Amino acid sequence: MDAALVARVLDLAVAIQQIPAPPFGEVQRGAFLHERFLIEGLQDVSVDDIGNVFARIQGQGQMRPVVVSAHLDTVFPYGTDLQVQREADKVFGPGIGDNSLGLAGLFGLLWALRHTDSQAALPGDVWLVANVGEEGLGDLRGMRAVVDHFGDSVCAYLVLEGMALGQIYYRGLGVQRYRITVNTTGGHSWVDYGKPSAIHELGNLIGRLAALPVSAQPRSSLNVGVIAGGTSVNTIAPEAHLELDLRSESAVALSQLVRQVETLVSTANRSDVQVSLALIGRRPAGKLPASHPLVRLAKRCLQAQGIQPNLTIGSTDANVPLSRGLPAICIGLSTGYGAHTANEYIHVGPLYQGLAQMAALVEGIFQELCN
Repeated sequence: MDAALVARVLDLAVAIQQIPAPPFGEVQRGAFLHERFLIEGLQDVSVDDIGNVFARIQGQGQMRPVVVSAHLDTVFPYGTDLQVQREADKVFGPGIGDNSLGLAGLFGLLWALRHTDSQAALPGDVWLVANVGEEGLGDLRGMRAVVDHFGDSVCAYLVLEGMALGQIYYRGLGVQRYRITVNTTGGHSWVDYGKPSAIHELGNLIGRLAALPVSAQPRSSLNVGVIAGGTSVNTIAPEAHLELDLRSESAVALSQLVRQVETLVSTANRSDVQVSLALIGRRPAGKLPASHPLVRLAKRCLQAQGIQPNLTIGSTDANVPLSRGLPAICIGLSTGYGAHTANEYIHVGPLYQGLAQMAALVEGIFQELCN
């Protein structure tokens, strides 16, 4: 691992970041990754029906392969100003860390293996996957398709994020998302004053949702992230809706929270007010034991770089294989701040360590998990 390789990865991350990739709009960025995989001369480069991009680093042995993935999409819609600003120790830009750097890390792994001639010694194949659908309402559909494709035929799944260096996500946080819709007859704000407004009803419901008891141990959360509706300022709104995100470390606590929400929705219905609840996303929970060989190996790889590892829980693409009892973790390649904001940035200095831990982790998986 040298400074030239790190600079090369950073340059590629910026090039990727310049290509818009909102949820369900990853095609252009996927095509860029597909072309880059072909340029690198990788094997079995392909795109599946939903836009996941695959490429294989050919090993020399017959061991089960390792899958290394990074998500293509960002939270930023089309039209976002993607201007990048570089400083000596930082790179600023929406989506630069989440997850342009993670995608560039796929190539960083390839280049690192080639640089040290480790590719020639790999006892099995490494599949590089740029997957769709991690952010927002993508509902991990890309990773679901990846795991459906490979299943338990692989040694381990390694998920890359651009930031969070030092974190080892070995537990998948359970998430359920809902759209709650209120419908009324509506009317004119003066002539029909007194008829129920969908917006007013939705506002009352939000207040009741915010007042629900949410477990602190095990930790849980409730968030209304989107509200929309109405026709005009002088119209009694006939429709309004919200999008609700529920999370918990515990499947039991999450189910209890869901039941509370369902009860609120059912009691909000009246003859002139219809309230409906629709599931729009589910991220399955799962975990590895902290003593699992993959977790222990990931800790050692960070410690070898002088970084104190932190075992943690999160909602990442690793949720999918973890929920199916398959070995998987998510790791970061650098540190940064402001993910999901226009002021997002990554630190340049730690990237050297992040790439080194990733390469060592992949080689270690073959040595310790694939036998």
